[in-house]
Amino acid sequence: MTADDGPYGLIANAAIAFDGQYIAWVGGNDAVPPQYQNWEVENLPGGLITPALVDCHTHIVYGGNRAVEWEMRLQGASYASIARAGGGILSTVAATRVASEEALINSASVRLDDLIAQGLGAIEIKSGYGLDTQNECKMLRVAKELGRRRDIEVKTSFLGAHALPQEYASKSDAYIDLVVEEMLPTIAEQGLADFCDGFCESIAFSSAQMRKVLQKAKSLGLGLRLHAEQLSNQNGAQMAAELGALSCDHLEYVDADGVKAMAKAGTKAVLLPGAFYFLRETQKPPIALLREHGVGLALASDCNPGSSPLTSLLLTMNMGCTLFGLTPEEALAGLTREAAGALGMQSQWGSIEAGKIANLALWDVDHPAQLAYALGANPHISQLKNGQWVTTS
Repeated sequence: MTADDGPYGLIANAAIAFDGQYIAWVGGNDAVPPQYQNWEVENLPGGLITPALVDCHTHIVYGGNRAVEWEMRLQGASYASIARAGGGILSTVAATRVASEEALINSASVRLDDLIAQGLGAIEIKSGYGLDTQNECKMLRVAKELGRRRDIEVKTSFLGAHALPQEYASKSDAYIDLVVEEMLPTIAEQGLADFCDGFCESIAFSSAQMRKVLQKAKSLGLGLRLHAEQLSNQNGAQMAAELGALSCDHLEYVDADGVKAMAKAGTKAVLLPGAFYFLRETQKPPIALLREHGVGLALASDCNPGSSPLTSLLLTMNMGCTLFGLTPEEALAGLTREAAGALGMQSQWGSIEAGKIANLALWDVDHPAQLAYALGANPHISQLKNGQWVTTS
């Protein structure tokens, strides 16, 4: 993905000049400017260089797993009924609360390494399985430590308004007060989160409750994101967009007013086909409506234990095409340029342009569509991080 206007922004027989960690120039190999022609030259194997992939919506830090609940859903139980019975997110909360930071780092590292092996360069990691101040902070510290240990760009999202913990059963307003008055100020003071997120849904929190959370987060200088309209239309996307959210995510039930508000605000739509597939949902996001209004379409794995235990970005691309009707070009843009935009990183990530950081992926393919095409294949060769080649497998 370059600034070129052709399909995929593709440049055949390309050359890229690196000045330290930054891209100095990109263009055809027969058009290298004189000031770069005496620079050291490296000829690369493989057929394609893209921006490093960006996974802009994940929950990879958690304790335990929910394979048994998956079995229950296969036998007819709904995601909502399992959640109301104390399963779902709350079962992961219990396992996460008792896990040590090192245990969480070790388990999340396995998932993160799978993603890195398929070209990942940057990732967003949410909290949301602590649901108290101590454990939400623990999760965010783990997310940051993962970035240090794997030398990868990590953006963190505070997701305290993810579900109602058992100790606040039937007291959702009181829990929202805890999020607003204690959790958010603590996390902001400790610099643990880049964004604030929430689950605006009939089984979670109302649009009015989420407005209160997001307004407080905005006042503390955090970026805004929202799980919106996944299982029903709660008008969360419109509310979040009006507050200036960078993204609204899921969006299976978003309506025209929500889409128009997102378009006006420049809010990205983060599509999560892994959850759609795993939950066997039937209502797809309104792709045509989002395209019609020019809303940027990002893709992400939504890697989590309950609804999308997905650690393959190439499969995410394929699902975006086969399940949601994206083109392979839109799918690649969704995991590069648009995903970077959903994290506010578009000035330095997401495309191959002069002035951006040289974080790139090298692939053994003849055409970009192959990245979304072959189920289970991984043509990733190597990665460029901040202008230096590294081995990722």
